[in-house]
Amino acid sequence: MNRQSLRLRLVAGGIVAILIALAIAGGALVVVFERHVSRTLAQDLDVHLKQLLAGIDVDTQGKLVLMQTPVDPRFAEPLSGLYWQVGDDRGQLLRSRSLWDSAMKLPVDRLGPGETHQHEVSGPGDQRVVVAERAVTLSADGKPVIVRLAVAQDLARVSAATTAFAKDLALSLVLLGCVLALATWVQVGVGLRPLVALRRGVADIRAGRSRHLHSSVPAEVRPLVEEVNALIDAQKSEIEQSRGRAADLAHGLKTPLAALAADASRLRERGQPDIAQDIEAVGDAMGRHVDRELARARVRGRARGVPAASTSVKPLVRSIIATLSRTPEGVRVRFEDSAVDDLLVPLDRTDLAEVLGNLIENATRHAAGCVRITTEGSLPSVVVEDDGEGIEPAHLSRVLERGARLDERGGAGLGLSIVQDVLEAYGWVLELSRSELGGLRAAIAPGSPLSQQARLLAGGSIFSPTSPQEA
Repeated sequence: MNRQSLRLRLVAGGIVAILIALAIAGGALVVVFERHVSRTLAQDLDVHLKQLLAGIDVDTQGKLVLMQTPVDPRFAEPLSGLYWQVGDDRGQLLRSRSLWDSAMKLPVDRLGPGETHQHEVSGPGDQRVVVAERAVTLSADGKPVIVRLAVAQDLARVSAATTAFAKDLALSLVLLGCVLALATWVQVGVGLRPLVALRRGVADIRAGRSRHLHSSVPAEVRPLVEEVNALIDAQKSEIEQSRGRAADLAHGLKTPLAALAADASRLRERGQPDIAQDIEAVGDAMGRHVDRELARARVRGRARGVPAASTSVKPLVRSIIATLSRTPEGVRVRFEDSAVDDLLVPLDRTDLAEVLGNLIENATRHAAGCVRITTEGSLPSVVVEDDGEGIEPAHLSRVLERGARLDERGGAGLGLSIVQDVLEAYGWVLELSRSELGGLRAAIAPGSPLSQQARLLAGGSIFSPTSPQEA
């Protein structure tokens, strides 16, 4: 995906935000779970303390006795992680079997009546344990005796539970992250759908399928749509004005050119053929320039890609051949018309006649003895070939330049350039290559990448510039 893609940026930003949020949420949940386990542990210790308080007493000899031990079996298992210890201020000490031969070193602090203190200390086997302790006052021989009761549990239980929870949570967060990433992709796609519709609308305008963008768009996109429609209207008005001025100028030159041709004829009749030939050459060049501008004015602003009036190729080719057969160049060549009878080309008849007329006339002028016209209905396309000397591949780009010529046999060098102007208005292209006959192969075809690829696979190396400037 393109790094400049807005979709990529939005999705990447959403995924980064999701990862950050999940990481923060995961850490917070682990902390909350650890605190919950710690509170549960404290509650369990408080229950064990109450059991010790219910069973502690002083016998008649003043010794501490435990009438009933806590019922948890871990107190009887050495180093089980759960311990209890009872001691008084006279040095007497009772402890659970789980402490074995060790004792818990409790911090020295003052415990008030009914208070429970919790500490983290080092227990048996260097275990880190949490201790809950309380102090009670008992009477021995009429004297008060302060007894401290402590219950401890290994913190490894909390750590193990927290680790297990973190692993399960990580897997859940990964799955949740994938779901959220997919949801982000869908959300971004839905959010960008108006832009996709806008792009398709612009493509429809370029292809001539519509004149304006649809106004039924979200409020955030509507100002852009309105500006684009206003720009289209302004451009259309400017094109119409430019086309009108070009047409007026071209038509205005027709009469002077006709007068110039008449003067050349009179000069020839008076025995001045050289001057007449020069004037006719200038008039012919100017006439072709005028024809070019008329063709450009006619097709400029035409709905690109819209087959307003499809034209049958076969009758038009026959008409062009019949006309050229009466010219001096056409008399000396043989025309092979292999056009498909039912082939329709989505070009206006006048514009297609301009295109094919220039191509067939150019082939007739340069052919040695044969001009072949073929069609390919599956694409569709029209191919004009001759058996002349052809054009070197290095010179193919020059023939499409305005006014360029590779020989001096007449003409102003505008024929192929006019052809290209007309084809570009319809979204078609002119493809030049060497013919099997030995001369030039000129083909007109739709300008889509798919058709270009199909022709490349079918016909080999093809030179297909998109504009005179690029050629």
